[in-house]
Amino acid sequence: MDQKDLLARIDRLESLDEIRQLAGKYALSLDMRDLDAMANCFAHDVRVGRDKVGRAHFKAWLDDTMRLQFEGTAHHLGQHIIEFRDADHATGVVYSKNEHETGPEWVIMQMLYWDDYERIDGRWYFRRRLPCYWYATDLNKPPIGGMKMRWPGREPYVGSFHELFPSWEAFWARRPDKEMLPQVAEPAPLEGFLANLRQGAQDPKIRVR
Repeated sequence: MDQKDLLARIDRLESLDEIRQLAGKYALSLDMRDLDAMANCFAHDVRVGRDKVGRAHFKAWLDDTMRLQFEGTAHHLGQHIIEFRDADHATGVVYSKNEHETGPEWVIMQMLYWDDYERIDGRWYFRRRLPCYWYATDLNKPPIGGMKMRWPGREPYVGSFHELFPSWEAFWARRPDKEMLPQVAEPAPLEGFLANLRQGAQDPKIRVR
């Protein structure tokens, strides 16, 4: 291994750690309502909605959302898969189990984030976070059955937790032959696990909470 390869590997390891720290910083700053810290986790020209750009617009949106919907929150991060497109761009999936104090109810949620990361001037930022929800429900009301997104004051609806990955529907549509061993596909390439899992699926349409 020459020095160039060694430096590239070190840079990759440092980038992995910084991106994982970025997800943790997002959760902590959100739960502590430090909206400046939260906004600064994103690129300076982050898109907000359809026609706004920049951290100031993002901070204003956060302020409205946090004041109107939640008294308190706690975000607990799970597994984090990160793959690099090049030295300064990466994609990732992060699991998140969340708790929300919202009026008279305590809403628990399971979700994942589909992330795009970008390194700008030597630091990693979120370029985009796509939240995909499986369920949300009062702590004392298990979300059995369909329509697992159950927020106080609104009709239940289906989340987008499985829409990123076609394997979910394919699994339930398949009727395996018990008499035959299934075929196993070739492993995905090193930096292609997430793309292989998605099989070209489009990004889901996300409902605003």
